[in-house]
Amino acid sequence: MAKDKEKEKSIKELEDLPGIGPTTAEKLRSAGYDTINKIAASAAYELSELVDISVDAAKKAIEAAKQATTINYESGSEIYEKRKVLGKITTSSKGLNELLGGGVEVNSIVEAYGKFASGKTQLGFQLAVNVQLPHDKGGLEGRVLFIDTEGTFRPDRIENLATAAGMDPKYVLDNIFVVRCSTTTEQILTIERANKLIEEKNIKLIIVDSMMALFRSEFIGRGALNERQQKLNAHIHKLQNLADQYNLAIYITNQVMDNPGILFGDPTTPVGGNIIAHAATMRMYMRKSKEDKRIVRLVDAPNLPDGECVIKITANGIRD
Repeated sequence: MAKDKEKEKSIKELEDLPGIGPTTAEKLRSAGYDTINKIAASAAYELSELVDISVDAAKKAIEAAKQATTINYESGSEIYEKRKVLGKITTSSKGLNELLGGGVEVNSIVEAYGKFASGKTQLGFQLAVNVQLPHDKGGLEGRVLFIDTEGTFRPDRIENLATAAGMDPKYVLDNIFVVRCSTTTEQILTIERANKLIEEKNIKLIIVDSMMALFRSEFIGRGALNERQQKLNAHIHKLQNLADQYNLAIYITNQVMDNPGILFGDPTTPVGGNIIAHAATMRMYMRKSKEDKRIVRLVDAPNLPDGECVIKITANGIRD
C-alpha cells in the first residue's frame, strides 16, 4: 500500500502514467492533453481512440492521473487579500482608470471592441508603453508580447508615446516583442509557445490586435462555425492560463458587426459570440465622437458597474 501511494505521488509527467510511454505521451500533447489534470478529466473511450490504446489501459491512466492531482481550496478572504495587491497598468487617463477599477488588471483578459478608428489599437500602444513604467507610476516594470494580426503595429507611434512619457524610445521599443501573424495557426502557435519568452523576457502584457480578424477570414460560413469556435475557445483559454500562471495582463481588440435583430438603439455587436463574451474578464465598447474624442463604455466586468467615460487620443497618447 505504501509503495502504491509513493508511486502515485511520483506522477508528475504524462510519461509517469501507467501504460503511457514517450510516444503515446507525445501524441497526447499534440492533441492538447498536455497536463496530468487534463488526463484526469478525460473520458476513457475518448483517450483510447485518440492515442490507440485499449479502453482498460486508458482507464488505468485516468485513474492514476486522478490520484496524482490535488485541488487547492482558498477562502473568500484569502482571495480578497490577494486581489488588493494585484498589479494594474495605467491607461494614462484618470477617467478610464476609474472606469476599469484602477487600470488594466493582471490575471485578466480585457477586451476592447469597436468600429474602425475607435481607438482600440491606440489604447494597446499606450498600454505597451505604460506597462514598462515603475510600479509607483502605474506600470509593472515588464515587457510586452504584441501579436499583430492586421499589420497595425507602428513603431513610430510607440516612439511618440515613449517620448511624451519621458522614456527612452529605443529602450521602450526593444522591450516590445512583435509577432506578425498571417494565419490562425501562427496566431495559436505563438500563444502555445509563449511560455519560454514570458519567462526569459519578463513579459507582463500580451496584446492581441485583433483577436478575431484571422478567424473571420479563414472560417467562412455556418459549416465552419463549429470548428472556428472550438479553436477559438482553446486559444483564449490558453491566454487566460498564461495570465494566471505568470501574473500578467491580456489586452485584446475585437471587430464588430451590425446585428440586424436589433431594431432600436446601437446595433453594433462584437464578433466571436459567447466564446469571447464569457472568456473576457472586462469588455469595453469604444466609439468615435467629435474630433479626437472617444467614448468608452464598460459593458461587462465581474466587480464593477457599467459606466462610460470620454477620452482623447492626442499626439502624446491617451488623455482625459
